[in-house]
Amino acid sequence: MTEEQDEFDPWDEFVEQSHELVVELVDCVAYQLDTDEPRIALSDVLLSLAFEHSHSARMLLHTGFLPSALVVHRAQFETILRSLWVLYGASDDVVGRLSAELNLESERAAKNIPSTSKMMEDLATKAPPNAFKPLHDFKHYSWAALNSYVHAGIHPIRRHAEGYPPWLLANVMKNVNGLSVVTAMQAAMLTVGTELQQEVLDIAARYPDVLSPPNEPPSP
Repeated sequence: MTEEQDEFDPWDEFVEQSHELVVELVDCVAYQLDTDEPRIALSDVLLSLAFEHSHSARMLLHTGFLPSALVVHRAQFETILRSLWVLYGASDDVVGRLSAELNLESERAAKNIPSTSKMMEDLATKAPPNAFKPLHDFKHYSWAALNSYVHAGIHPIRRHAEGYPPWLLANVMKNVNGLSVVTAMQAAMLTVGTELQQEVLDIAARYPDVLSPPNEPPSP
């Protein structure tokens, strides 16, 4: 490696910009919710968990562990989906079961939560269209490949055997970042009395190099 390459690594810069984007997003929506409403509080916890998955996926991608990053990336998506579903589609009974103190009884009670497909069906009619559409588009274009990575299918087998091209790492990072923007938009919706959604969009607009262009389908 030359001295010039040592001083500037495009991939490290790409990762650093991705990290800065999400730090700004988290800071923007880091308001303490003042509510006793269980479904809002539960939705907020899930969004915090989604940000944690985002951080983990970025770290794994930075070090080149693409298949593991994509497993976490699917968890990131499912956590955002459940946050939205808890807010708009879940029954009070389900919200109560997911909000209970963790013990053997509550663990058993929290089983048999609707599948991802059923949550998407519920949200198609119950959630605001602008909140549902990004999740619908992501699932439509990415779900089959993500399932392959989770279940050790042909995608991770061939990629692990043949190596991970830089463009693929970058595209997955953009998808992770895009879901982080979705997470922040959802968090902004939970924050009563503030107008944060435009601030989230303004932050995203400052990082075009680490986000997919609008209307471009995700591609893991």
